[in-house]
Amino acid sequence: MSLGCVYLVGAGCGAADLITARGLRLLRSCDAAVYDDLIDPALLDEIPANAETVYMGKRRGAHSVSQAEITALLIAKAREGKTVVRLKGGDPFVFGRGGEELLALRQAGIPCEEVPGVTSAIAIPAEAGIPVTHRGVSRSVHIVTAHTAGTPDGLPPGLEALARLEEGTLVFLMGLHQLPRLTERLLAAGKPSDTPAAVISGGNAPHPMAVRGTLADIAEKARDVRPPAVVVIGETAAMDVSSTVPRPLAGITVGLTGTDAVADKLRPALEALGARTFPAERSRVERLPVSAALDALYGGDRQWLVFTSANGVRLFFETLAEERIDLRRLYACKFAVIGAATAAALESHGIRADLCPETFTTAALAHALLDTVPAGEPVWLFRSAHGSPALAGALVEKYPVRDVPLYRLSADPDISAWARQRLDAMDFLAFSSASGVELYFAAHKAVPEGTTCVCIGEVTAAALRRRYPKPFLTAAEISIRGIVDVISAQVRINQERQ
Repeated sequence: MSLGCVYLVGAGCGAADLITARGLRLLRSCDAAVYDDLIDPALLDEIPANAETVYMGKRRGAHSVSQAEITALLIAKAREGKTVVRLKGGDPFVFGRGGEELLALRQAGIPCEEVPGVTSAIAIPAEAGIPVTHRGVSRSVHIVTAHTAGTPDGLPPGLEALARLEEGTLVFLMGLHQLPRLTERLLAAGKPSDTPAAVISGGNAPHPMAVRGTLADIAEKARDVRPPAVVVIGETAAMDVSSTVPRPLAGITVGLTGTDAVADKLRPALEALGARTFPAERSRVERLPVSAALDALYGGDRQWLVFTSANGVRLFFETLAEERIDLRRLYACKFAVIGAATAAALESHGIRADLCPETFTTAALAHALLDTVPAGEPVWLFRSAHGSPALAGALVEKYPVRDVPLYRLSADPDISAWARQRLDAMDFLAFSSASGVELYFAAHKAVPEGTTCVCIGEVTAAALRRRYPKPFLTAAEISIRGIVDVISAQVRINQERQ
């Protein structure tokens, strides 16, 4: 077996698209990916479906995996002949232990390479509008760890020399718990007490927060900030050159649920308005074997093929492709869909829907079919195994109905574990399907206090009412835009009340 290789890829600090083009290319072509906590989980969608994924961050409050275990895993996977991407938040060489990993890989004879990422030492201050250098204000930046082995208080021994810098910015990583002692030593070394300071928890941190003050009071002001956080000390910490692009949802965090098909549309729509998003629950689509004899579809009398989701459309055509079915054999079929997104998925295969109700619900779809389809024509329902029996029940007296489950949904346990650390930071929790409601509560049991739930429509709202007794919002329009609009309207109301 030929020897594989390992790439240490910096994922950047924050949104998934901050990764470099090289890092993304390697991630999309790897055989195995070993990843940490502080990455945007959207990057996991870029990993090939047949690649092995290994989570090496904290899980369920347990301690991090040891560095020796991580290194041993990387060596083992490379010796299996795999191309391995070690995906790390920020930059691997900026207090990311990337140097240690590369040295161990080289000593083991494993081909390896580092791919830089945007370090939190620069990206997190920038997120808060703080440039770490600025002409006439700061001519240098010093990135320092606040956890140093072998010193009495865990702070670097050269701290007093750093305190004497007049025009430099000090950026401390992993320094939140050391902040009182850190500021005390800088003040004792002669750093002016009115030196601007800031503490920022941002990027993919579970609890984003930014606090500004001075060296004298920043430790007290930052008592509510939760790790991980970056500490910035110097004149630029008083600056604010943050984005002036209008973002009405800035400072708002929205938890997303459901499948990637919906989240991939909702995420950019919310983030374009300034919201932070993360998957509070992710529904995995598990394809089911098709037990029905599909030969009856090909040629002959007219029949109706009904799709209630884009996933159903995708898996139906995947099944035909695997069976090497010429699509022209469906010439006698008519197609019905539940809504615009499903219609778009169907049209991507070159077929326009013959029927789509004005209201995107199963009840409206049933009424449209009953009003349109002549009695006795066969109706096939291609959908999720979780589909409501009401649709088939409404049709069965008038038509021969074949209900064909193409897939079922299950919660992704890795995403659920990752999300558990972030749930209490949510301002809103968006549900785009009844199954998403069920899977969220199966994974997390409850909605945190202070979080407003939002449902895409009445069917989803009915599922939430069975689980959640408190008031929540329901979109006026059953669409991604409807969810965005109802969240935006509620944020405006909240701001007016303040």
